[in-house]
Amino acid sequence: MSIKVMIVDDSAVMREVMQQLLAPQKDIEVIGAVVDPLLAKQRMARQWPDVVLLDVEMPRMDGLTFLRQIMATRPTPVVICSSLTEKGADITLQALAAGAVEVIAKPSMGLKDFLQSHSQTLATAIRQAALARPRVKAPVARTLPSESLASKQLLNQRTTEKIAVIGTSTGGTQALEQVLTLLPVTTAGLAIVQHMPEKFTRAFAERLNSHSQIEIKEAQDGDRLLPGRALIAPGGLHMQIVRSGAQYQVAIKDGPLVSRHRPSVDVLFRSAASQAGRNALGVIMTGMGDDGARGLKALHNSGGSTFAQDEQSCVVFGMPKEAIKLGAVDKTGDLNAIVAALTRWGH
Repeated sequence: MSIKVMIVDDSAVMREVMQQLLAPQKDIEVIGAVVDPLLAKQRMARQWPDVVLLDVEMPRMDGLTFLRQIMATRPTPVVICSSLTEKGADITLQALAAGAVEVIAKPSMGLKDFLQSHSQTLATAIRQAALARPRVKAPVARTLPSESLASKQLLNQRTTEKIAVIGTSTGGTQALEQVLTLLPVTTAGLAIVQHMPEKFTRAFAERLNSHSQIEIKEAQDGDRLLPGRALIAPGGLHMQIVRSGAQYQVAIKDGPLVSRHRPSVDVLFRSAASQAGRNALGVIMTGMGDDGARGLKALHNSGGSTFAQDEQSCVVFGMPKEAIKLGAVDKTGDLNAIVAALTRWGH
């Protein structure tokens, strides 16, 4: 059976090019391409799609409002098409928090050429979304204690010999929010790869930081891994662990795609294996594909501890499943179990 797709975008060019690009895909069928959510509702009342490709900035009703309505009535995989702007990044993060499973970044100019050069990316995103089980989580509302900032600054003066590395993809933005906002400031230094387009990771880190006791930031080359700090790999660049004496820091580098991704979880995990070994905890979470499986196996073989998110709590059980098949995983559990494992690792 083909994957039935509904395109909702106020750009006629976007709708036309997307339909042209998806037409040759034998396993994907576009059942509608409409200008706004109100028309989409009418179409969807007659035939419900497997995946919705949704613009976030539209007249009459914005995509975010429409997404929330879908998730409240009939949770369905939604792929967000968002502009590469600061405003677009903020709205996209809200959409991911509201239940969207994937994001495709579109430039403000040269749209047709961009989409044609990324046709396989579009088709892959739809296939991945079709396998997802969207989960709607209540937004995290945490009032940080007044000493939080001081605690973050104090911990940044210390160092640690233990670190943790996390890799995730589809469904990971929600999962990371649930995990990171529960971690205490005594948590071991964290390095995280979340598959996300460039220019979105900084806004993602800032959003998480505002809700968390630990410091969360987009990583810069040379940043140190410290207790109470989480570094998120910038979109479009690889992140590696580098040891300097008793301290760990990250190197941010360009380079070819690894396991079809940049940043790649495999790159992060392999560097943790070579630089930290038994002093590292590796956690692989929800996501499509196998990025991170071989890297986690290398970390496991080097004496590091390894943990995988369980199938029941994953939006997509691809990455953890592949790691388990390789024999790379010591333990599995849900998001609460991951919080507990990371908290214990810091002591």
